[in-house]
Amino acid sequence: MTVERKSETTPKQYDVIVAGGGPSGTMAAIASSRSGAKTLLIERYGFLGGMITNALVGPMQSFHSREEQLVTGIAQEVIDRLVAVGGSPGHVKDMVGFAASITPVDVEKLKYVLQEMCIESSVHVQLHTVVTGVRMDAGSIRSLEMFNKSGASEAEASVYIDCTGDGDVMWLAGVPFEKGRKKDGLAQPMTMMFRMGGVDLTEVRAFMKSHPHEFVLVDGWESCSHVGVSGFFSLVRSARLSGELSVERDRVLFFELPVKGEVSVNMTRVIRYDATDGAALSAAEILSRQQVMEVVRFLNRRIPGFGAAYLINCGTQIGVRESRRIQGKYTLTADDVLSGRTFDDVIARGSYPIDIHSPDSGELDATELNRGSAYDIPYRCLLNDHVHNLLVAGRCISATHEAIASARVSPTAMAIGHAAGAAAALAATSGAAPGDVDVRCIQRLIAQQGGNLGIGHETRIEE
Repeated sequence: MTVERKSETTPKQYDVIVAGGGPSGTMAAIASSRSGAKTLLIERYGFLGGMITNALVGPMQSFHSREEQLVTGIAQEVIDRLVAVGGSPGHVKDMVGFAASITPVDVEKLKYVLQEMCIESSVHVQLHTVVTGVRMDAGSIRSLEMFNKSGASEAEASVYIDCTGDGDVMWLAGVPFEKGRKKDGLAQPMTMMFRMGGVDLTEVRAFMKSHPHEFVLVDGWESCSHVGVSGFFSLVRSARLSGELSVERDRVLFFELPVKGEVSVNMTRVIRYDATDGAALSAAEILSRQQVMEVVRFLNRRIPGFGAAYLINCGTQIGVRESRRIQGKYTLTADDVLSGRTFDDVIARGSYPIDIHSPDSGELDATELNRGSAYDIPYRCLLNDHVHNLLVAGRCISATHEAIASARVSPTAMAIGHAAGAAAALAATSGAAPGDVDVRCIQRLIAQQGGNLGIGHETRIEE
C-alpha cells in the first residue's frame, strides 16, 4: 500500500524564528514575542530548557557578581516563578565559593515554567523539530528547512536567532566559526550529569567539618543552606591509583537539589570528542553512561553519606560545554573578561570565572575575576559580516576558547538570549537588519523588560 506523505508547499511566515529552546533560546523567544514580533521557537526535544533540563546541568551559576545581581529581567522572572511552585530555593550562597551565587532548580518544574511563560507570551512553540537546512538569498537567510513527525517543512522570517548551542544554523548558512582552543582545536570535555537520591547530607557535612583540608570551601561555609562539594581529593586519588576509578577526574563534585536528599553529580569526563561530529557524539554518550555507573559504585563504596544513595537518572543527553563559536564582528577575549571591560554596545553582563575543564586531562583550571568585578558582552559578539539577518546567542557567540569558558553558563546565556530577542524584534518590526538597529534602542528595551546593563540592582542571595 502506498501512503501519500503530506508536505507544506508554502512556508509559514513569522517576524522572528529562534532555533533552539535552551536557556538563551527561550529567553530570546519570550523577549521577541513580548516586544511585538510574531515569533517561532523550534526545539528538537519535547520540552524546553536545553542543557539545564536535558543534560541536568546545574545548579545555575551565577546570577550575581560579588556586589550585585547582574542577570535580571526575564531570567529572574523564571526563578521567581520556580520558587512559587516549589522548584527552587532561589539564589543561595555557594558553599564552594566558586561563584557568587548558585541557583538549584527542579528540572521538571523548570520545563513547566518555561513552556507556560512561552505560551503566555504568545510564542509559537514547535517541539520535536530539528533544523535540517537553510535557504539563502543574497547574503540573508530566506527560510529554515525543518523536519518532525509531520515530515519536511519550511518557515520564513525577517530575522533568525541561532540558539542551538552548537551553532547549527550559522554553520548551515556558511558563516565562519571556530572550535576549541587555538593550539589544537580541542574543546572542553563533555560531561554526563546525573542525579542521586538518598544521600545523607548531614553525614557529608560532618565529614567536611572534620576534614576541611579535603575540600574547596568558602569562608563561613557551615552557614550555607545548601551543600556544595568540591573535594574528597584523597579518596579520589586513592581510587584512581587502585584502578577502582578510571574517570579522569581529580575530585568529587556535587550540589544539593531542592528535593531533600537529592544531589546533582558532575564527575564524568569525556575528553577529545567533538560534539558537532555525529559519530563522536554517539560514542561520547555511550562512554559517559559507562562512566556514570563506575562513579556511582565509587560513591556508594567510598564517600561518606552515599552508602545508601541510589541513581535516579542521567541527562537525556550528555552535557556540552563548548563546540562551534561564530566569528563575529567582535570576539570577546579572556582579557575582556578578567579586566572587567565595559563596552558602549553592552547587551549583557557576566561575572563567572574562566572555568576551563582541560580538553585532554582531568584537570580543572579556574581563573577568577577580581572580587566584585563584572564584564560587558557587546552586541557585536552576536552579529557577523556574512549573513545579515542572523543573530546568535548562548555559547556559540563570538568569543575565544577562554572567554566562552566564563560566558557559557546558563544565567549569562539567558541574558544574552534576552538581548538577542529584543534586538531581533526591533529589527523585524522596523524592517532593518539586526546590525543596523541603534543599540541604544536595544538597551532601552532590555531595561524596560527588567534587564540590568549597569544600573545597580538589589542583590538577592539568601544566606
